[in-house]
Amino acid sequence: MRLTILSVGFPFAPVSACTAGGAEQILATLDKFLTLTGHASIVLAPEGSQVSGLLIPTPKVPADISSDFQTYVRDIVRSLLRHTIRHFRVDVVHLHGLDFLDYLPAVDVPVIVTLHLPLSWYPKELFSISRAKTKFVCVSKTQLQSWPDDLRNEECEVIENGVDLADFRPREKKGDYLLYIGRICPEKAPHLALEAAEEAGMPLYFAGAVFGYESHRLYFEKMIAPRLRGEHKLIGQVGGGRKRDLFDGARCLLIPSLAPETSSLVAMEAFACGTPVIAFRSGALAHLIEHGKTGFLVNTVDEMAQSVRRVHELDPTECRRRAEASFSADGMAHQYLASYERLATQAFELDRGVLCPAS
Repeated sequence: MRLTILSVGFPFAPVSACTAGGAEQILATLDKFLTLTGHASIVLAPEGSQVSGLLIPTPKVPADISSDFQTYVRDIVRSLLRHTIRHFRVDVVHLHGLDFLDYLPAVDVPVIVTLHLPLSWYPKELFSISRAKTKFVCVSKTQLQSWPDDLRNEECEVIENGVDLADFRPREKKGDYLLYIGRICPEKAPHLALEAAEEAGMPLYFAGAVFGYESHRLYFEKMIAPRLRGEHKLIGQVGGGRKRDLFDGARCLLIPSLAPETSSLVAMEAFACGTPVIAFRSGALAHLIEHGKTGFLVNTVDEMAQSVRRVHELDPTECRRRAEASFSADGMAHQYLASYERLATQAFELDRGVLCPAS
């Protein structure tokens, strides 16, 4: 069955394999997989996105993402969605954005919504959607457990995130720096990684982006920029070989997130490179990291710094083994394809029953 899948990204984060956003990386991975396996992949995402299929661009994301701009863009997304669904005979729409309720298609087309972020960050209306032909996906069992018990949705399944293991390979000798990769914003708290690095007496390399929200810019200006001195480096957003090289050479990856993480692509990528991860016990991180084997789970900055001094005790081959056993992008993509096929088949059979009722 050749399918036409319309993937809709968050309108304020360009899609590419290099982006700092996990949702955008997963969308890019699925788009590439669909194209390589002979399906039609259409991606609705900001101008400048890099996709394998057909890009339907929404306005370019500016340096300042004001509330007026957000309203303007969401109106455009709704219009483009309606037009694209009609024009291309879309089989399934796959929504990835936190704000998906603002442009959830009203037409009778199957929809999959991947909930990449903590469920508490979504509008409460998420738990009362009664739209037919709608499937929800959580990215970890930890995330699904936070769904209210009295509102358990039978149309919700778990598809764990994955990374392209072929893009990441361990190397024997590690460098003398610590690594932070991700968005530079208050909830990710990279300033705590800086504190731990300083306490451990090692340089920290930042590879990430400051998005155009006022709170993010102020956080960077106050908590990060003044402390980028000495050997600490701000590298910016990276991907491809540069990203792999950073993971390969890092003594370890630090994840000081204060958010209830639903998954962690950077942890998976680090493991694939044989690089241990030291993280706070935030959400799914407590299940991704095998304490004392592939990294350390900590509760404070001081514990993080102490764990940095112990990473030599960990075997890089255990990290790679963990990635190979649990974090394959190919396995993830095949699960999504199976969901697309089920939804498309069910919709076809339902429509056929409506149009041609039994006599």
